[in-house]
Amino acid sequence: MKRNYSVSCSVLALAMLGSHTAAAQEAPAGFLYGIGVGVNQEIYRGYSNRTIPLPILGYRGEKLSVYGPFVSYQLAELGNFSVSAKLAPRFDGFDSSDSAVFTGMAKRKDSLDGGIAVQLRQQDWLLEADTVFDLLGNANGQESTLAVSYSYRFNAVVVEPKFAVSYADSDLVDYYYGVRENEATTGRSAYSADGAWNYTAGLAVSTPLLFGGMTRLGIEHKWYGSSISDSPLTDRDTGLSAFISWSRFF
Repeated sequence: MKRNYSVSCSVLALAMLGSHTAAAQEAPAGFLYGIGVGVNQEIYRGYSNRTIPLPILGYRGEKLSVYGPFVSYQLAELGNFSVSAKLAPRFDGFDSSDSAVFTGMAKRKDSLDGGIAVQLRQQDWLLEADTVFDLLGNANGQESTLAVSYSYRFNAVVVEPKFAVSYADSDLVDYYYGVRENEATTGRSAYSADGAWNYTAGLAVSTPLLFGGMTRLGIEHKWYGSSISDSPLTDRDTGLSAFISWSRFF
């Protein structure tokens, strides 16, 4: 079931991005390597939790950051405000072999998102906003996110609570959670999804104290909008994800 594997990759890559952003003032430039584990609670019917270990390989430069398939490049910086271009895979695809609920449905493809992100840092507060678009034209949708976090520093340990709200437009939600007329069955009614507001709350802890690298662990809880939770393909309206990662520069 490739979807569980892919979502774990996404959670872990975000954990990596967060850990090196939090330590941006201290982190050197160069290539990095490491290992991580992601755990996710699926909302699609027929999926269960899965834990997967994953290798990490990336690069951090003055403007360019690469963590596996996640790429960002700083376009401009003015004091504590910055603007970046970003690329990120979208691992929401599925095919009929992934779960019985998808039997007889057309494949929904993973995709590649690209867009613009802005950051405003005020002391230990960080405000982030981004808008991304489906560059491959699979869903032809877009998603915008606004997030705020705060860093509590206890010597070499950083604790970061975070809250985010995102809006996925109707094209994006309908592609991954809708059911077309020719896919409807007696147990799976046709469904056309609207846009969805989703909310996420999380807590992460990072430290450079262990094994000469950066260790980061955390948990996130996500609340899905009604146009997603009402889909006949889902059986939950919330999901948990957890991660732990360790990385160091060569």
